[in-house]
Amino acid sequence: MSESPHEPLWEVFIRSRRGLSHNHVGSLHAADAQMALRNARDVFTRRMEGVSIWVVPSASLTASSPEERDPFFDPAADKAYRYPTFYDIPKEVRQL
Repeated sequence: MSESPHEPLWEVFIRSRRGLSHNHVGSLHAADAQMALRNARDVFTRRMEGVSIWVVPSASLTASSPEERDPFFDPAADKAYRYPTFYDIPKEVRQL
């Protein structure tokens, strides 16, 4: 089974145990989604590391750039109401 660079690139996300989030583990080339799932299983879960696999075409992902970090996330800094810094927390409440 040879991989062709002309096949679409897929991003692979694996959930290692129930209740945990899926984490990006790598990328692979495959002709379609089913082949990408099988290849991801064979490559990334050889030791039974996963309970769920997601494959997403790389072309479908949109991401922010690290260089855009300050201007992209700047609007969130203007919302002080998102942070409970002005609330008095009773001493009885220990889990916060």
